[in-house]
Amino acid sequence: MKSLRFDRQFQHVEELALDMVENGVELDNITYSTIITCAKRCNRFDKAVEWFERMYKSGLMPDEVTYSAILDVYSKLGKVEEVMSLYERGRANGWIPDPIAFAVLGKMFGESGDYDGIRYVLQEMKSLAVKPNLVLYNTLLEALGKAGKPGMARGLFENMVASGVTPDEKTLTALVKIFGKARWGRDALQLWERMKANRWPMDLILYNTLLNMCADLGLEAEAETLFEDMKGSEQSRPDSWSYTAMLNIYGSGGNVEKAIGLFEEISKVGVKLNVMGCTCLIQCLGRAKRIDDLVKVFEVSIQKGVEPDDRLCGCLLSVMSYCEGEDSNKVLSCLQAANSELVAFVNLLEEEKTSFETINKEFRGILSETAVEARRPYCNCLIDICRNRNLTERAHELLYLGTVYGLYPGLHTKTADEWRLNVRSLSVGAAQTALEEWMETLTSIVQRQEALPDLFSANTGAGTHKFSQGLASSFAVHVEKLAAPFAQSEEKAGFFVATREDLVSWVESKGPSLSAAT
Repeated sequence: MKSLRFDRQFQHVEELALDMVENGVELDNITYSTIITCAKRCNRFDKAVEWFERMYKSGLMPDEVTYSAILDVYSKLGKVEEVMSLYERGRANGWIPDPIAFAVLGKMFGESGDYDGIRYVLQEMKSLAVKPNLVLYNTLLEALGKAGKPGMARGLFENMVASGVTPDEKTLTALVKIFGKARWGRDALQLWERMKANRWPMDLILYNTLLNMCADLGLEAEAETLFEDMKGSEQSRPDSWSYTAMLNIYGSGGNVEKAIGLFEEISKVGVKLNVMGCTCLIQCLGRAKRIDDLVKVFEVSIQKGVEPDDRLCGCLLSVMSYCEGEDSNKVLSCLQAANSELVAFVNLLEEEKTSFETINKEFRGILSETAVEARRPYCNCLIDICRNRNLTERAHELLYLGTVYGLYPGLHTKTADEWRLNVRSLSVGAAQTALEEWMETLTSIVQRQEALPDLFSANTGAGTHKFSQGLASSFAVHVEKLAAPFAQSEEKAGFFVATREDLVSWVESKGPSLSAAT
């Protein structure tokens, strides 16, 4: 049976077991354990559960290996209640869980982001004086990351080091990801210094994780130091993703010359540029209005085998939204090579005779061919293009279609006390369009003398990225242009507020015939 388990031949293992039963040979603990662990290795979870239940009914007590294996099976099946029931049943029968069993529990609770579950695992380990091994520490760190508990993860890591367990690449990568997600840049950089001082193992994945964190937090100088370290390393020399992270950093910071220099370096060192790196560089060049360089980078990238994806096409659309004249045509030619259907749709938007039904049909077709995560950015860019070309009615049509097709969930939220417009996921042009729509709707509601809440607010988001341009300033300008009764909140960054009285007075001021709503 063990030989068959090694070769993952569960069918033959089960046939042997059934043959034993038919011939009156009793299955002992080791035999059941072999059958169950074989079923688990072969991903026959139903059979693992079936033979475990059969074992339990026979009166045999599972050993540590069997308990850990069946806990993992129930966990993979998503049966959290069964896992906890089995765990408690085993504990009641005197079973002392090993680090493998706790790793199963930690991973299960981590997958669902269950902080209370993770805390329970840690308390159980402490009460049983179970000393975690490296695998268990790594599992628990990943679980705490998914549960969004950076402070607890840092504490667990310090306990790990203090107990004499040396972290490996997986440990450090998990912790850097946690710090990066929490925007704890200082902690991550301090960890990097400790890595070097203690000569803890660092691989390419860990380096790239650190670089990506620097990109998210806008830490350009720190990223450059890391990048130079990688160049001097024998095992972790920069790869395509390393260069992409650096292009992202230079692009976000508007450091055009360094970005172009890095692009040229990529060709010299023989690293293959990926589509993400190409997108970062094109975005950087677009913002700097270096359109000729943008076209050159696009053409060189295509020649080197980069295949345009939805994100790159969205980037070209974004650049188009603030280009004019000949520059706009140059970007349009790049987009034509990347996605001709998008170009055809942009042309349709500019034609006065194009009906709303046609726009709806073609827009729906584009969405069906676009990855889900790129659909809202596409719509945002198309609205921006319309507004910048004075196609205001088209912009409103696209916002309506975007809302209908679920691209802007939560755009409007209402409670008894407050109505809110949430535009933090919209572009500048889309947010302006949404504000105009909202003010028209609110005006109609006031005119009909319908019930109103005490407070109205608009949320543009504060923007935590160092290089984030933010939406609030552009939104504020448009509020002033419309003479809308909103003022920036002094308590919450990125919020604009108005009272019911403010709104009603504003509507009344627009015309003497308007009735007040109370």
